[in-house]
Amino acid sequence: MTVQNITPFGAAMPEQIAFHRTELGPILGLYGRMVAAGEWRDYGISCLRDVAVFSVFRRTAENPIYRIEKRPRLRLKQGQYAVVGMDGQILKRGNDLKQVLRVLERKLIRAVQ
Repeated sequence: MTVQNITPFGAAMPEQIAFHRTELGPILGLYGRMVAAGEWRDYGISCLRDVAVFSVFRRTAENPIYRIEKRPRLRLKQGQYAVVGMDGQILKRGNDLKQVLRVLERKLIRAVQ
């Protein structure tokens, strides 16, 4: 028998939070552009009980420089998606994933010499 969490509205929450295919599309698109620019090298995905995390690394075997988190319990409060920096500071939070990812896309914009 599996035990599921119950939301305040009576709907069953899954035992493990994961990114959906429609969410991974924009994330992996941004990841590919950053790899092509030479900024990022590796990533990891963690699917836990309360949160799904897409971690981005500059080099393998180091701490992630950014974490893209999905916390469905916060969707009615602060927004279920968040971009977290290396130091734990939340850079952007909201319910629209593409809007939240824009904070990282600004890193692609560089001055042309």
